[in-house]
Amino acid sequence: MFDGYDSCSEDTSSSSSSDESEEEVAPLPSSLPIIKNNGQVYTYPDGKSGMATCEMCGMVGVRDAFYSKTKRFCSVSCSRSYSSNSKKASILARLQVAGKPPTKKAKVLQKQPLVAKLAAYAQYQATLQNQAKTKAAVPVEGFSWGNYINSNSFTAAPVTCFKHAPMGTCWGDIAEGVRVEVPNTDSNLPTKVFWIAGIVKLAGYNALLRYEGFENDSSLDFWCNICGSDIHPVGWCATSGKPLVPPRTIQHKYTNWKTFLVKRLTGAKTLPPDFSQKVSESMQYPFKTSMRVEVVDKTHLCRTRVAVVESVIGGRLRLVYEESEDKTDDFWCHMYSPLIHHIGWSRSIGHRFKRSDITKKQDGHFDAPSHLFMKVKEVDAAGEWFKEGMKLEAIDPLNLSAICVATIRKVLADGYLMIGIDGSEAADGSDWFCYHATSPSIFPVGFCEINMIELTPPRGYAKLPFKWFDYLRETDSIAAPVKLFNKEVPNHGFHVGMKLEAVDLMEPRLVCVATVTRIIHRLLRIHFDGWEDEYDQWVDCESPDLYPVGWCQLTGYQLQPPAPQSSRDSQSSSSKQKKKAKSQQYKGHKKMTSLQLKEELLDGEEYSFLQGASDQESNGSASYYIKQEP
Repeated sequence: MFDGYDSCSEDTSSSSSSDESEEEVAPLPSSLPIIKNNGQVYTYPDGKSGMATCEMCGMVGVRDAFYSKTKRFCSVSCSRSYSSNSKKASILARLQVAGKPPTKKAKVLQKQPLVAKLAAYAQYQATLQNQAKTKAAVPVEGFSWGNYINSNSFTAAPVTCFKHAPMGTCWGDIAEGVRVEVPNTDSNLPTKVFWIAGIVKLAGYNALLRYEGFENDSSLDFWCNICGSDIHPVGWCATSGKPLVPPRTIQHKYTNWKTFLVKRLTGAKTLPPDFSQKVSESMQYPFKTSMRVEVVDKTHLCRTRVAVVESVIGGRLRLVYEESEDKTDDFWCHMYSPLIHHIGWSRSIGHRFKRSDITKKQDGHFDAPSHLFMKVKEVDAAGEWFKEGMKLEAIDPLNLSAICVATIRKVLADGYLMIGIDGSEAADGSDWFCYHATSPSIFPVGFCEINMIELTPPRGYAKLPFKWFDYLRETDSIAAPVKLFNKEVPNHGFHVGMKLEAVDLMEPRLVCVATVTRIIHRLLRIHFDGWEDEYDQWVDCESPDLYPVGWCQLTGYQLQPPAPQSSRDSQSSSSKQKKKAKSQQYKGHKKMTSLQLKEELLDGEEYSFLQGASDQESNGSASYYIKQEP
């Protein structure tokens, strides 16, 4: 039917035997066009013309134009880079599966070029990972990120913004225009066939794909998770013996699909051959169930308790306090959260600790190794340092939408500080909370004013509008020196309006659809779609509680969709009660929400400022702290 193509039945008959294949492959009609291969990427029956994929950079091009006799690389530089790459040896070593007799398929692998071995091993890793993900996946009924983004023309934060998330540090050049091989859903064949598609739009892990040959026709565009098990680099079908069949809708458009693909794929980018292997490796988490840790006591923030890892999902830990007999007294956090520590941490720095009534470890429980926990930066407390009674501004952990007037109540070892919110502290200090000196959640006096953020004054403070100069004089206190605070601003890549998935830190078991609404250097204002603005939360750009669009689908975590418009009016009253109840997760009594105050500039004769931009989207460091003068 199409010149230059062999029949599907011929191609499938040369694949692995039925006892080695994952599924029975029914013979395909001989009249359908496919692309036959002999182990090389897009090499056709004449053995000369065709396409190849560079084993170093992933560039697809005409095979005859590739470098060297083997046609494995697109250029001399790629060939040299690959020869010095130690990854080749490590991957080949992994292919030698110890303790298993060689199979027919294994013998074939040894004769195939390296790209075939990479693809086969990556496919094996992806299959194992997908089995686990499929069991854990919990679909969100009625909500689709793709429809949500398309219908509103939203933009999602790129995966590279989330270094703690899977593939966050090795996402590479995946962008619009990258080609992949995916299942062909526009087919009435009795078996699973594939075709090539290009990325039209990228939203986190999710990609809007369009089959090659559809040009500007978006009728069959579809969203999928680019890290899913059905997404493969160009050339995967060739090395796996899978048929490439053009979609039924466009089969009539071209008489020579080989020529079409050669033209379209020359110079195109695809996924690296070991992409699925990288995905699998990035989703391996060191924390295991039954590990014991120290974690903040949600009823008394001033102390920690022993908890046991009950489950691990996407790096998020469900911790059950050790004394909970029915395992309902739990706490959710990410494994990189600053709220969890190794056993013995509290004693080592002088932090309060609630001793467990359980005198010895339960069977099977063991202490998590100290190297698994996130390390804080070392500080030099020998010279000028924080002192008890110094004033500062801090994010209230019981009301994360507010930055409040606060006081250092105790200086602990290794740079840790116990901080209290002025005007609302418990008499016994049970609501003090611990921040490290380098924490992005504490700020020098004047930070809110210089960046036009509403500062919450002490409860009951009558002299409004609040002015720091007057307050310091009235309380006979001093401000913590500006130079002691963390001024680093990473190139985070976030912009106002970007969509993401974010933990509701007032109820940290929930991961919700969210939006970045303000950016103050490294500080992000996170809005939960469908909720009122008063429940927004201030979060650091490197917080492990922020994730790319599609993270929940990838890891099997439950995503909380936006509240529908029809129910928002009813939420106005009910959500207030709900959100207030959330604070009970951390503390036994309620905190007052931030007062609605309009800030005024401080007296210029008393303070001078180094002006910094509010809501700026540039990621560079800037002098945005108040400059204190005597």
